[in-house]
Amino acid sequence: METIIYRSEQRGQANHGWLNARYSFSFSNYYNPENIHFGVLRVLNDDIIQPGMGFGTHPHDNMEIITIPLKGALMHQDSMGHQSVIKSGEVQVMSAGTGIRHSEFNASEEKSLNLFQIWIFPHRQGLKPRYDQKKFEAEAGKPTLLVSPDGRDGSLRINQNAFISRISLEAGNSFNYKHYSEGNGLFIMVIEGKASISGETLGKRDALTIKKTNEFTVEAHEQLDVLILEVPV
Repeated sequence: METIIYRSEQRGQANHGWLNARYSFSFSNYYNPENIHFGVLRVLNDDIIQPGMGFGTHPHDNMEIITIPLKGALMHQDSMGHQSVIKSGEVQVMSAGTGIRHSEFNASEEKSLNLFQIWIFPHRQGLKPRYDQKKFEAEAGKPTLLVSPDGRDGSLRINQNAFISRISLEAGNSFNYKHYSEGNGLFIMVIEGKASISGETLGKRDALTIKKTNEFTVEAHEQLDVLILEVPV
């Protein structure tokens, strides 16, 4: 087993007033040649967007884009004709494929929005653009599969052999994660709380990568919320 810890404070940062962003990988003006991607996982941005603010219309292509609001709601509009609001508890998937243009704004004029945006390279380029979103009902102590390559277990489908799960644990409880696809690597982000993962102690927004294993254990030291990204490396 190979593991690397990335502490929350090691992430890149950009504060534009209306946007306070933390970058797990090189992005925008933050560049770390030793941390550009983890396998096909290219971006994991932790964004706080002020009320009524956001990103104007801009293009994407050949990327699987997953957005997970943690607090608040995101207003989305795109060139495929979709207009929607994605709330906490929901997940949005956008397969940019041959090209898509979209805008995304904080849907509230009063409260800030906190979200994760994840970019994953697709298994091939030039695919047809596609959009989907779904509300997930989490069950404490059991992982919720949010994203997969085939939509199994009610998850949203992306064009890559990648799996994204989220799990909440009460203090003192544990969970053993087994790979969906042998040989994939793992990028694990603690959203809230404190945990031991494969013997390493992680706090809020700390992350851990794991390679060369097919399972690992999460132990909650306090109320815990964890995001698990299993991706080809």
